Amino acid sequence: MATRARTPATLTAYVLHHYDWSETSLILDLFTREQGRLAIAAKGAKRPTSQLRSVLLPFQRIHVALGRVPKVGADYEPLGEVQTLRSAEWAGGAAMLTGAALFSGFYLNELLMRLMARHDPHPALFDVYAQTLPTLAARDDSQVQAALRAFEISVLKEVGVLPDLSLVTLTLEELRDTGRYALLPEAGVAAARSGDTDIAGRTLIELQAALEHGSVPALQQACASALPELKAMLRGLLHYHLGSPVLRTRQVMLDVQALER
Repeated sequence: MATRARTPATLTAYVLHHYDWSETSLILDLFTREQGRLAIAAKGAKRPTSQLRSVLLPFQRIHVALGRVPKVGADYEPLGEVQTLRSAEWAGGAAMLTGAALFSGFYLNELLMRLMARHDPHPALFDVYAQTLPTLAARDDSQVQAALRAFEISVLKEVGVLPDLSLVTLTLEELRDTGRYALLPEAGVAAARSGDTDIAGRTLIELQAALEHGSVPALQQACASALPELKAMLRGLLHYHLGSPVLRTRQVMLDVQALER
């Protein structure tokens, strides 16, 4: 006998991306705290008189109510992936990102869309995302870079591809504070070889401790001590799991920088 999925309650969400659906409507890629990434149809959202135009903005926390989930079961078609937006309202948040911070914000969104499966809740990552957004507008570039590295580490951990940073992956040997190690896409944490980008064992241990504690500021602080090394290592790890050498957001940013020269 077919069953009907329960209508979801109001969800807390961020708009990651939107696509034109018709002359008046949009398809939204939402990151919700309760249900993960969702594809949502926002009917009439492009109309000049629609109240949704000022609500469905990137990097702003919103509350959304969705239409009933379609029936599922042996006698019905498979569950459709796109639900209908019933209502949305602003739930507070930081000021809109501009300039370089805007590119950084879209970079976070692209990571989420590329690495997270739909309907897979990650409430802890949602909270990290919410805490990271305001930091992107900081005037201190090193603070912004530390926030980006901390977010990359958090995403990799949440999707299950980040090894324990306090152990040598192949032997499970504890790292030495003064040892030099590499984070390799195919082998995890390993003793650094000639030519590897290496990092101090103490830094990796501190990163793992911050991850286990769940403190975003502590994780950002740990990242700040080794920004160049982490940027190279994490880029290699991300590209390995994404299967592509350059993210779209990064390529756009590089193109803009080239035009400004």
